[in-house]
Amino acid sequence: MEYVEVIFDEFMELHGDRTVSDDKAIVCGLARIGEQNYTIIAEQKGRNTKENIERNFGMPNPESYKKGIRFMKQAEKFNRPIITFIDTKGAYPGIGAEERGQGEAIARSMFELSKLKTPVIVIVIGEGSSGGALALGVGDKILMLENSIYSVLSPEGYASILWKDGSRKEEAAEKMKLTANDLLNFKVIDEIIKEPIQGVERNDMKEISEALKVRIIELTKELKSKSIESLVKARYEKFRNMGEYIKEEN
Repeated sequence: MEYVEVIFDEFMELHGDRTVSDDKAIVCGLARIGEQNYTIIAEQKGRNTKENIERNFGMPNPESYKKGIRFMKQAEKFNRPIITFIDTKGAYPGIGAEERGQGEAIARSMFELSKLKTPVIVIVIGEGSSGGALALGVGDKILMLENSIYSVLSPEGYASILWKDGSRKEEAAEKMKLTANDLLNFKVIDEIIKEPIQGVERNDMKEISEALKVRIIELTKELKSKSIESLVKARYEKFRNMGEYIKEEN
């Protein structure tokens, strides 16, 4: 929310999936820069213990993704570009979440984003891990902060599955190629947003947010200049071709 508060001139949060609840690990709402309106779908971690608990440590339940899908469709109806912010350890792995269709909710979110008839800009601002991140990761342009990560699995999970030893997380992270530079080389992302050498600390938020604001404005103009048909086709082909390119590189 620190980014949203600086980047956008105005923000109004919207709530609930109209079926189960309002899961607070994902924040949805309407925002504006100048005369341009946006729909925001953003993963939010807590800044202290109370907020961590309230936000479920940034790990979305199925209700979060269903809430996001609801507002994706609304954005499409009113021709509003969508901005997603990714920052999560992964989707919540609890029994209740699985019983309520966690896997289907993630897949449905990706499916809906892939065919939405409105521009979609994805921004990875911190930890982008597992289906929790991938669910919001289908877009026309994907940006990453320089020191963020983005991967289908956490290094701890990778090490536990492959070697049955979670302590080998650093070795796993090296093999996973989950840094912004790696992913730019693999054409998984489109652009890296530079950070201060020490990373984004609270006093640097405004600087990074202003850089993101400039790119959002520029990319919005670029994407809106294209026909809806060409936009959706390019988005589809982008992700269909991505896997083949990575195979060739490896």
